[in-house]
Amino acid sequence: MAAPMRRTLVALHRTTCINLKNAEASLDVRHPVPLYLPVRTKKRYFIPPAVGVKGREEVNPEAKARAAGTVMRQQFFERPINISCTAGVLDPYVPPEGDARLSTLSKEGLKQRTEQIRQSAASQLAIRKIKEHDATFSTKDFAVQAQEIFIEAHNALTQFNKEKLHSLVTERCYPEMTRGNRYKTIRWRFIESLEPPRVVQTRCPDMLTKGNLYGQVTVRMHSKQTLAIYDRFGRLMLGSEEQPKDVLEYLVMERHLINPYGRWRLHGKIVPSWAPAKDAIIKTVAIPGPELEPWEEFDALNYEVPKPAAVQWYK
Repeated sequence: MAAPMRRTLVALHRTTCINLKNAEASLDVRHPVPLYLPVRTKKRYFIPPAVGVKGREEVNPEAKARAAGTVMRQQFFERPINISCTAGVLDPYVPPEGDARLSTLSKEGLKQRTEQIRQSAASQLAIRKIKEHDATFSTKDFAVQAQEIFIEAHNALTQFNKEKLHSLVTERCYPEMTRGNRYKTIRWRFIESLEPPRVVQTRCPDMLTKGNLYGQVTVRMHSKQTLAIYDRFGRLMLGSEEQPKDVLEYLVMERHLINPYGRWRLHGKIVPSWAPAKDAIIKTVAIPGPELEPWEEFDALNYEVPKPAAVQWYK
């Protein structure tokens, strides 16, 4: 009974398949095929305008290129801005003359004391705003933290560690620190702190919108440092590695407060008007030598450097 039943089922299956094929042929049913879109195959050539032809009407090149089927890239004249830091020091701190406190009996001392009271009142309001976003902020501990950031940033500068320097200074301070140092060798060393660093001013400005807050803290730092800069030939340009100098600096630290991943970074320095002038840079000058033939040798002992000719200047 099993073999006849199996033959019956096979015959029934064949009959069903034939009926389905006949139904598809009668109804013209086809399987789905990929969709092909017609593409414009006509070639269009962009003919540039003739050279030297004058008197003709000027044609809009963008419209002409669009008619020829050429896409012109849109030009944007807006300059990109960076909102991770401010463009400068807002309300910069004005150090007193000679960094000394004058007597309140004199006119200048009274004016200085009035300015200090005004600055301290504004600083207290800024400290409250900073503590709303940074609960661990303290003026006593922050001065030491700012000094450590200052030392790490200058060590990264001498080692040309760009990744670390970007994490320690703002985008506004980075080009100011690295400008002109490509072919130079910098030797900087922090020896000791002559006075403990302290916070002298705190500000909390906003930029673009009212809630976009930035914290700027000015730290006074008096320390002993050594600095020596060598040119690409290895000659000393500025400073000395053995002779330390006392340096009084006013550092500005900044942080984007509303950014949860923001951190305090070096933003700039305040140079008072009464600060002494910097030392002049010693530049290496190439003196042209005599024109020698390929078989001749230069004798430096018997060669005299030619002096420039005297020039008579008339008023």
